[in-house]
Amino acid sequence: MKLEHIEGRFRPTDDGKCAVSVEGMVSTAFPEATQAGVEMLRQGGNAIDAAVASAFALGVCEPQASGLGGQSMAILHYKGNTIALDGSSRVPSLAHIDRIDQKTQRFRGYKAATVPSTPAVLGYLHFRYGKLDWSKILLPAIEIARKGYRITQLQHDLQKRELENFLCMDSLSGAKYFLKEGKEPYEVGEPFVQEDLGGLLEYLARHGVKGFYAGDIAKQIDEDMRFHEGFLRAEDLALIPWPVERKPIRRGYRKVKIYTCPPPGAGRTLLLVLQMMKNLPSKFFKNPTAKMYHFLAETFRKGLLNHKERPFDPNIYPQLPHDNKILSLEFARNLSASIRDEIDPTLPMTELFTLNNDTTHLSVMDKEGNAIGITQSIELVYGSKVAARGLGFLYNNYMSSLDTKDPSHPYYLRPNAIPWSSVAPIIAFYNNQPWLVAGSPGSERIFSATSQFLSHIVDGDQPISEAMIRPRIHCTVGGKLSIEAERFDPAITDYLQKAGYKIDQREPYSFFLGAIHAVLKSQTTGQFQGVAEIRRDGTAAGP
Repeated sequence: MKLEHIEGRFRPTDDGKCAVSVEGMVSTAFPEATQAGVEMLRQGGNAIDAAVASAFALGVCEPQASGLGGQSMAILHYKGNTIALDGSSRVPSLAHIDRIDQKTQRFRGYKAATVPSTPAVLGYLHFRYGKLDWSKILLPAIEIARKGYRITQLQHDLQKRELENFLCMDSLSGAKYFLKEGKEPYEVGEPFVQEDLGGLLEYLARHGVKGFYAGDIAKQIDEDMRFHEGFLRAEDLALIPWPVERKPIRRGYRKVKIYTCPPPGAGRTLLLVLQMMKNLPSKFFKNPTAKMYHFLAETFRKGLLNHKERPFDPNIYPQLPHDNKILSLEFARNLSASIRDEIDPTLPMTELFTLNNDTTHLSVMDKEGNAIGITQSIELVYGSKVAARGLGFLYNNYMSSLDTKDPSHPYYLRPNAIPWSSVAPIIAFYNNQPWLVAGSPGSERIFSATSQFLSHIVDGDQPISEAMIRPRIHCTVGGKLSIEAERFDPAITDYLQKAGYKIDQREPYSFFLGAIHAVLKSQTTGQFQGVAEIRRDGTAAGP
C-alpha cells in the first residue's frame, strides 16, 4: 500500500464529483445537501453539525431514498472515541403477523410502516455532539423545501418506474406529493416544491425533534394512520426511538483498520468478506482477471449466506459474543480455502434476498479530527408509496425487512421488533488516525460495493476518485452475477458464465451496484479529499 500514490494522484473535477479542501469535506448524494453541510462548516460547526444538516436536506431533495419517515444508522469518531449509532426503527404495538397481508401490505401502504427513527437519530446526534444552534441546522432543508429544487434524470426515471405502485394506492397520498399533479412523473429539470414538508421542518426547528413524536404532529400521524387502517399510533411515537450507542466492530485489512456497525447493521458481513480477501496477496486484486472476479463472487456468496444464517439482535441476546467466530482469521481462512474453480454447488442456488431497496449515505470530516458517516433509508424506492397527510413525508416500508416464517428469528415480525438492516458505513484508520469515511446504499449490494472500493484503494494503490468509478460486480447467494457488461472484457464474462454463474448484465455505471460517498484526510498533504458517486446525483465539497 503506497500512501503517496493513493493521496498524491487525486485530482478535483469540474462536475463536483471529486473535490479538495483544507477546512473539511462533505460528500452526499445531492448537491444541495452537500452545500447544506458545507455551510455548517463555514459557520464554525463540526462534522456532526454538517452531517445532520446534510441528512435533513437529503430527506427533502432525495425523497426516493430517505426522509423523516425512515430510519438512520451512523458511525462517528468524536474527540478520539469511535461510536456506532444504532438508529433502528420499531414495529408498532398493534402490528401482529396475522393482521397484515404478507404479500402486499408489508411492502406498500400504511401497514408497511414502522416507527420512524430518522428525526430521533439526527436530533440525538446534534444535542449530544453538535455545536451550532438547532435552528441553523434545519434552515437549509427548510429553504430547499420552500424554494424547491430541480428534478434529476435519476428521479424522473424512478418516478416512472414506480408510477404504477404510486397509483394503485387508494389514498393516492404519495402520488399527491411526489408525482406531477398526482398523476405522472416530473420531467427532468422541472422545479419541485414541498410546502407541507417545509412547514413541518419549520415546526421542528422551533420545537425540537421531540415535536415530531408528541403533541400536534403525533396527533396528525395518529389520525392519518387510523383513517387508513395503519398500525402506527401516537403511543408508539411517544416511546421515542432514541438511538443506542454501540461498540463498533473492527478488523484490519492490510495496513488499514476498519471500524463499522455491529448488528442489526451488516458490518459483520463486510468485515468477513475483507477477512477472506486478506488471505490472498494484494497483487491478486490489483489487476482485473476472470479468476479474481470469480473469487470475489464466491466471497460475496459466502458472506451473504453467513449474514442470512446467523442473524443476531443485540437487544435480545446481549450476552453473546456475536462476532468472535464469524470474524476470526481461522473462519475466514477456511471459507477462502473452500472456494473452487467453479461456482460452489453446495451453496443454495435459490435467491435469499429479492428486494431492490434504496438508501442514501453521506460522509463528513472536519479539521478538528471528527468524522461521521450516516446511512439512512425509507427502505424501498419511495418507501411505502403513501405519505403523511398535511406533513409531506413518505412513510417507510420496513415491515418488508422482518422475518415472517420463523417465530424464533430475532427479526420476526412482532410488536416492538426492529428491522434487519444491510447498512455498513465505515471509518478506516491509518497510523491510528481517522483516514477515510465511506459507505453506500444498495441493500445487499452495500457490502460488495464498499469492499471493492476499499480493495481498489488498499490493494490497487488507487486514489479514491479512481476507486469510485471502477467497474463493479455483485453476486447473490444463488449465483446471480450482476456485472456492468460493457465495461468488462467479454472474455471475463464468458469465463464467469462457464464457471456456472447466471449473468445479469447491467448498464455501464449502474444505479443498481451501489453508490460510494467518501471523504479522506490526506496524511501526506494535509488536504481533505472527497468523492461523490458517478452513478447518482451527488457532489463532494469543502468550505
